[in-house]
Amino acid sequence: MFLAMNRFRIARGFEDGFEKVWRERESHLQGVPGFQSFALLKGPQREDHTLYASHSVWASRAAFEAWTESEAFRRAHAQASAPKGTYLGHPELETFEAVLSE
Repeated sequence: MFLAMNRFRIARGFEDGFEKVWRERESHLQGVPGFQSFALLKGPQREDHTLYASHSVWASRAAFEAWTESEAFRRAHAQASAPKGTYLGHPELETFEAVLSE
C-alpha cells in the first residue's frame, strides 16, 4: 500500500470555496490502475489558516507514479482552481509506503 497526501494551508474565510472546488471537480481516478481510495480531510484551524489534506491510497508507489504521468492526471489538474488568496503557499506533498497493515 502507498499513500500520497498533499497538505494545504487555506486562508481563513476561503474554506467554503476551497471545498466547493474539490466537491465539483472530476477526479478522473475511478478506473485508474492501482487506485484504491481518496479523501479530502479538514484539519485544525490556526490564526491565519485552516489545514487540509488530500489523501489517496494506491496499491503501490509505481501505480501512483504512473497516474502522475497519465492523461487522467492532466485532466484532473487542468480544472478550475480556487480564487486568488485561497492558498498560503504551495501544497506540500508527503508520501508513505506501508510497512504494516492490518
